[in-house]
Amino acid sequence: MLNRKNRTRHLAIIFLAVMGIGFIATIPIQDTFWGRFLLGGFEAGLVGGLADWFAVTALFRHPLGIPIPHTALLPKNRSRIIAGIISMLENDWLTKESIHKKINNIKFTEKLFEIIYKELPSSAVEKNFIMISKHLITIFDLKRFAPLLEEELKSRIDALDSKNYLPLLIDQVGIRKYDEKALDYILKEIDDWASKESTKYKLGGLAVDAVENIKADGFMQFALKSFSNLVNEEKLGNIIQSLILKGVDSYRDPLNQNRQGLLTHIQNKLQSIKSDEKIHDEINNLKSQLVEKWELQEQISELLSQIQQKAFDFVEKPSFYEDYLLPLIKKGLEGVESNPEKVILIETWIKDHIFSFIDKNHSKIGLLVKENLEKLDDKTLIEMVETNVGKDLQWIRVNGAVCGFLIGIVLVGIKAFF
Repeated sequence: MLNRKNRTRHLAIIFLAVMGIGFIATIPIQDTFWGRFLLGGFEAGLVGGLADWFAVTALFRHPLGIPIPHTALLPKNRSRIIAGIISMLENDWLTKESIHKKINNIKFTEKLFEIIYKELPSSAVEKNFIMISKHLITIFDLKRFAPLLEEELKSRIDALDSKNYLPLLIDQVGIRKYDEKALDYILKEIDDWASKESTKYKLGGLAVDAVENIKADGFMQFALKSFSNLVNEEKLGNIIQSLILKGVDSYRDPLNQNRQGLLTHIQNKLQSIKSDEKIHDEINNLKSQLVEKWELQEQISELLSQIQQKAFDFVEKPSFYEDYLLPLIKKGLEGVESNPEKVILIETWIKDHIFSFIDKNHSKIGLLVKENLEKLDDKTLIEMVETNVGKDLQWIRVNGAVCGFLIGIVLVGIKAFF
């Protein structure tokens, strides 16, 4: 740009020099016919070129450094020019209405989705999403969240009413035959205990002590005394042990009436518990006491810490973004894009914020231009203007010389004619 401006300036100087040299060269032959024509042309061209040079130069500086009035117009009227530029920008070119109209014609949501779909598969976006995910996982405050989770968990457990769940539990006992399994387990334990040798002597000793401690008179006392002399601990233990083992074996038989009667009694008791308000209240009170004394923060914090570490390790997997996060983001975007109401809502939200920003900062356009222009000194401002429009200004000088030359010839011709 600067070289082009210099070439145009040199061209203007050359034309002005040609007019000056031509004027001087044609003075000796001014008495001839062609001499008068050429002298008039070069004279008018020299005057036109010098006049336009003066006019162009006067826009930016004092010609030849002489402070002639009404010259150096740009430096003298700098403030007025800047004010005019600002006024033109704010009131003519960049008015609020024109900016609003232009923004209304832009489909921001469409362009936004286009940019997002284009950039989502890129490695830079993937890296940033993974970095943000890691950061969110890392800054998660476990200590603050654990008490909240404990409170919520206790509240949910405390809200459970045994009336809603105890009948279901009792029904499952019957369906899964836990009553029979419990009875068989108790019978097995009794059988194991009764089969021991130590149990036999223990039962025999207890029986002997019981017989000796029975208080009776007359014949009954004599009979008991005779019985105790006939048996000892081992014999009584064998008798009692045998009775217990036979009783256990009989209750193990599924067809045994005593077993069936006992199971029926147990089932009836269980069914009666369903509507027993005292038992429900007792269970609820016990549950509330246990929940109140249950300290969960440490266990919850440990569990959350483990989950946090697993989540961090999961995010670091190469397949996390492509197989999990990217499809999730695309699905969410497609859901929004396929819903016209959401698209209009987003479009309106974006434009409202842009309009609000423009309304609040429109006056700053002029201030910004003013600040930037005032940072420039006169020399820099003049060079900037000359760099951008200097070519056309220099052509004014060239045109002035050429047009003056042609007009001079015409005037001499008219003069010669008359």
